[in-house]
Amino acid sequence: MAISKQELQINEEIRDREVLVIDAEGVKRGVMSARDAQMLAFEQDLDLVKIAPQATPPVCRIMDYRKYCFEQQKREKEARKNQRIVEIKEIRMFSAIEKHDFERLVSQGKKFLQGGDKIKVSVRFRKRAIAHPELGRELLERYRDMLADAAVVDKPPKMEGRAYVMFMSPKLTKPEKAEKSAKVKKPAAEPEAVPAAAPETAAAEPTAEA
Repeated sequence: MAISKQELQINEEIRDREVLVIDAEGVKRGVMSARDAQMLAFEQDLDLVKIAPQATPPVCRIMDYRKYCFEQQKREKEARKNQRIVEIKEIRMFSAIEKHDFERLVSQGKKFLQGGDKIKVSVRFRKRAIAHPELGRELLERYRDMLADAAVVDKPPKMEGRAYVMFMSPKLTKPEKAEKSAKVKKPAAEPEAVPAAAPETAAAEPTAEA
């Protein structure tokens, strides 16, 4: 996380009687008063930063504090850039769903999973259909089986109010077989050198045809 003034004391904020000073090169300069340590930092046009306030005496380092904060923020920004936020996409269907609609929702769920998102699949019941909740469970089990190659079940089908609900996550991809075979594959042995026959005794070998 980017370090702010609320987290670390710098320069005049440091009022300890004695501090252990580490210079910009990482070399210990010994124990001295906070004022002397500040003067040492200012002479180099740098800042004095208390990096270990819990130590006895507290440890301070001489550094370019603004540059340090900038680099910290840059690293944090880069980490956020490479981090993908996993979302939960919801797939809704009714217990009396048509075959083509069911297949369409299966394709949609697979698309979400391939994109790295989790899915929440719910089967809702209209009016008197709630009298047969087992139909919703069977529908979710069919949905689960259709996506068995792309997903794992986080939470199995469960009745919540007037709907059956199930949660699924993308299945972790396994290394390709080609990569595994490449690791165990041994290099082919080089053919042994055969002495060439003398020109007058060499015989032509027959050529195999496919």
